[in-house]
Amino acid sequence: MADINELNEAIILCGGKGTRLKEVVNDVPKPLAPIDGIPFLSILMKYLKAQGIRRVILATGYMHEKIENLYGNCYEGMEIVYSVEQNPLGTGGAIAKALRKVMNENVLVLNGDSVIKFQLNEIKKQFDEIKKQFSEIKNHSLLILKPMERVERYGAVKTFENRVTAFEEKSFKEQCLINTGVYILNKDTFNDKAENEVFSFEKDFLEKEVEKGSLFGIECKGFFIDIGVPEDYSAAQNNLIKQLNQ
Repeated sequence: MADINELNEAIILCGGKGTRLKEVVNDVPKPLAPIDGIPFLSILMKYLKAQGIRRVILATGYMHEKIENLYGNCYEGMEIVYSVEQNPLGTGGAIAKALRKVMNENVLVLNGDSVIKFQLNEIKKQFDEIKKQFSEIKNHSLLILKPMERVERYGAVKTFENRVTAFEEKSFKEQCLINTGVYILNKDTFNDKAENEVFSFEKDFLEKEVEKGSLFGIECKGFFIDIGVPEDYSAAQNNLIKQLNQ
């Protein structure tokens, strides 16, 4: 029997329209945008496999058929499962829907248009220590944070002893921690939500969890890129695969 405490499943959010990339990629959903001829989602999933992920839930919506036709039910030996939004559910609704397909206690959640280089075993070890330290909390939620310099495009995350204490709006900062869009969530996180409920993960969940004290962050200094805007998509062509393979 599989160990439900393993962290070998991932949800990848693939449902967005990618409007900011329309001028350079308009015939496929954003996660399939080619990087040196290879779909970004393929690069991301191959990297996740190297980190020990064995089952991937693709939370799809816009042009979902193109993703399904490309990957079917298996990629690089990993099982592929689909959670399809018939109507846009927001980031929170998409995650809540996909969580219904999770088999283990916790799952890695990622955006389908960004990647950070990390060591999943090390992150899980730190997360387990946090859960022991704060054992009174029922469902712990973890953010992977990256230290950045001269930041304007991203909001900042404030922490104290691994606990997230505040989110700050986008503005220029010489130094700060940013949310990389990579999380570890308990599969029961949204059991109180109705099926297909529309809500924002960032506004309606993360910001409210700060007040409850159940949101935690771990810093990761690895290479990070978000291909959601044309200039970063262009930069990814030159160094993404090389950086992940180093």
